[in-house]
Amino acid sequence: MSNIQLIIEERAADIGNFLVGRLLPFREKRSVGPFVFIDHMGPAQLKDYQNLDVPPHPHIGLSTLTYLFEGAIFHRDSLGTEMEIQPGAVNWMTAGKGVVHSERTPEYLRTSEKRLHGLQIWVALPKHLEQSEPSFHHIEAKDIPQWEQDGVQIKLVAGEAFGKTSPVPVHSALYFIEIKSTAAVSINIGEHLFGESALYILEGSIKSDGHEYGPKQILIAKDTKLCQMELTEHTTIYIFGGDAFPEIRYIHWNFVSSERELIEQAKHDWLEQKFPKVPNETEFVPLPDYSLKK
Repeated sequence: MSNIQLIIEERAADIGNFLVGRLLPFREKRSVGPFVFIDHMGPAQLKDYQNLDVPPHPHIGLSTLTYLFEGAIFHRDSLGTEMEIQPGAVNWMTAGKGVVHSERTPEYLRTSEKRLHGLQIWVALPKHLEQSEPSFHHIEAKDIPQWEQDGVQIKLVAGEAFGKTSPVPVHSALYFIEIKSTAAVSINIGEHLFGESALYILEGSIKSDGHEYGPKQILIAKDTKLCQMELTEHTTIYIFGGDAFPEIRYIHWNFVSSERELIEQAKHDWLEQKFPKVPNETEFVPLPDYSLKK
């Protein structure tokens, strides 16, 4: 019997001057473990006059994980952080009670052709950390655990699995794993996983229980274990999940919280520009025209 409960197709979403593929949330599956939001950026070939420019915008109640396959993004935030991220590295920003950040093409690339491709991920915080102080960590690609096992290349981008721990300072029990194959190979990593599990196919395909699944699909597991599968040659997949929180998480614009009141307060605070400012930035993303509770 198949272990696949739900298949989610990547959907186009507009984030301003850039189109992305929205993976989570989905109407039938709002989260997987603590993961509440995943966007697939690109792959995009940008002209010498085209750049990624996401002006300062706020977050509460979550950690953001940025992971690139191609290109570079320059991150600024209200903590005073200025950090360029390149492929294989991780930017991990914990918003807590509130942080503001911008994401732009680095200055040295703004007048040349370039590519951009990667994942933007939101991980909800445990309830007791939703109002914690914000923080930022950058982890270089060389520090991410990676190894060969059963004929595939594995990276533990974040969390714990396979008896290993990523240096990304996560706040709950989770895992985010990259698996690459060069030749067709069968794997079964269910014993290394826990909580809720899902699989995203970036490229190539997998075969499971007589079915074949291709790029831009998320497969949600029925239980805590992903079944045995065959990766075709030149396939890249991402396994993510972990222990779900006992409380529901509400998402409104860039805000995540177990309490609607905190989201309403954040909306009012951003509307009135009470969030901290990002140094060396003058623009900001306006609050969308959502109705505000009186």
